[in-house]
Amino acid sequence: MAELGFTHLDPLGRARMVDVTPKDPTHRRAVAKGRVFMTPETASLVARGAVSKGDVLAVARVAGIQAAKRASDLIPLCHPLLIGGVFVNFRIEDDHVEIEAQVDTVDRTGVEMEALTAVAVAALTIYDMCKSADRTMRISDIALWEKSGGRSGTFRREISPDDAR
Repeated sequence: MAELGFTHLDPLGRARMVDVTPKDPTHRRAVAKGRVFMTPETASLVARGAVSKGDVLAVARVAGIQAAKRASDLIPLCHPLLIGGVFVNFRIEDDHVEIEAQVDTVDRTGVEMEALTAVAVAALTIYDMCKSADRTMRISDIALWEKSGGRSGTFRREISPDDAR
């Protein structure tokens, strides 16, 4: 099965952690994005900092940063990495908050999982802090948008009609 490109499986199909020790450390970056859809009233509360639990985006930013640093504790075959930097930013629209996380490292493997984990946990934090105001919220569109570094080179997601909504 490993010949088919499933690097986390050994030749007998058993789970394994990929051995990255022969690789040279290089600068690697990943950018992930996601959205939390909500009512316009809830988005307005978030934008005005008027949610009763506190500053939603400040707490979600710290949660995302912390999550990126803990990705290997949550994802069984994810390598623990020395994270060089994590940036979590938000864009508030009429009916959603868009989350973007960028993670950088100089290491032997990429930081895609760290960026995706940062977005997911930031989204869950927004949900948690706003759920008393809006139980209809929906977390959606979590995806890798860009990665660079390493043997596979650069990847950039092409914008689709679904991404523009």
